[in-house]
Amino acid sequence: MKKLLPEKWLVVIAVLLGTFTIILNNSMLNPAVPHLMNVFNADAVSTGWVITIFMVTMGITMPLTGYLGDKFGKKKLYLIGLLIFMVGSVLGSFSWNLSSLIFFRGIQGIAGGIMMPLSMALIFEVFPRHERGLATGIWGIAAMMAPTIGPTVGGVIIETGSWQWLFLFNVPIGLLGIIIGAMYLKNTNKVQGITFDRWGFASVTVGVGAILYALGRVSALEHLVQPFNLFLILIGFISLFFFVKIENRSEQPLLDLSIFKNKAYTYSVWISISTSLALFGGIFLIPLLIQHVYGLGPIVTGLIFLPAALFTGIFMTIGGRILDRRGPLLVVTSGLLITAIFTLSLGFITMETSLIVIFILMAMRGIGQGFSTMPATTAGMNAIPEKFISRGSAMNNVLRQISSALGIVFISIFYEVRKVQVFPNVGTMEEASLQAINEGFLLLGVIALLTVPFGWLLGRAAEKQESKTTLSA
Repeated sequence: MKKLLPEKWLVVIAVLLGTFTIILNNSMLNPAVPHLMNVFNADAVSTGWVITIFMVTMGITMPLTGYLGDKFGKKKLYLIGLLIFMVGSVLGSFSWNLSSLIFFRGIQGIAGGIMMPLSMALIFEVFPRHERGLATGIWGIAAMMAPTIGPTVGGVIIETGSWQWLFLFNVPIGLLGIIIGAMYLKNTNKVQGITFDRWGFASVTVGVGAILYALGRVSALEHLVQPFNLFLILIGFISLFFFVKIENRSEQPLLDLSIFKNKAYTYSVWISISTSLALFGGIFLIPLLIQHVYGLGPIVTGLIFLPAALFTGIFMTIGGRILDRRGPLLVVTSGLLITAIFTLSLGFITMETSLIVIFILMAMRGIGQGFSTMPATTAGMNAIPEKFISRGSAMNNVLRQISSALGIVFISIFYEVRKVQVFPNVGTMEEASLQAINEGFLLLGVIALLTVPFGWLLGRAAEKQESKTTLSA
């Protein structure tokens, strides 16, 4: 294997296997919730915790990865994270009731929170700046393709086998990731004399945990205005407010917020948030369109996602090459524009629209996602000092996690409310659902359109940063 590929590309393969396993497993479980309700004789709210607990534990673990990576070394921590995920997966397959399943999913979430921010940091360790676009583009295939094919894989497992295979499916891929990672991941130096920012950790844990917990409990408008959920969101934002105050005064902050003074990084974070809203909003709306409006099954729904996943993967690597050669301005701006145009186009689907048209629109949207998501993130990470890579990646992942959850909650509430409002005027529930879905895509498209200027701003800021680096070298 050493002769076939340079070692730095084996690093990409190692972290890709781990990342793909985590994201695929989480998305496989989404269509399995109704089945798990029957298995454990539980209601939808209780069973929904199988998804929610992963999101919460992952979100509250991510801010720790920068500190832990510096203290123990990134390679060791990443492999520990992957091992924890494997243990959680095996234990999950032996779950004897819903509570045990939720607990083991929480363990998987902790592992995901460790691994996701470190993945990009480990790639940046072995690739020079001018090659990182292609490397992160190939790694990003896992992050973009897994959520789109996961529901199909999960549906097939549920229909043809046992629910335990939703967890055991991870084992061979994870083992391969551990073996390749142990052999080829680069050992990083431990940072001496660092201290743990316990008050920063406490405040960010309460803040991120409370907000993600509240969002995980919300699937309709009446849930959003429940006193307990409003209380959680309020506590979450108050805790994050104190977190910012604490970090700005701390000599060794858990997450150094000074990186937001770097304009290129800040623009890249906003683009990540916007593209996450578009991606996960679409993942929520498309199954409703195919199954509730057209009356087709989950297998067809999965096939609809395939062109988007395929084109995202292809154009993410192309976008990475363009980023390495020409910078982010052209590739990110054009990617955001393509995403906006074809997300808006999905807002004009009718009952007579053929599936081939939806295939094409999804594929074109995938091109935009491929050009914009990872190139923007990589450009932002390239713009910050090397010592902040782990913390910058953790920050990006935390905000992406919150925005993904927020996007699904916002679109799901919008869909439910609009469907009920429109129904008396159109006559059938299918037509009411279609109008609500159309309007949902139009909203997502407008958000994407408003983000297009940030691609241009990111490009300009990155060019200035590059010229400063060149002059100082």
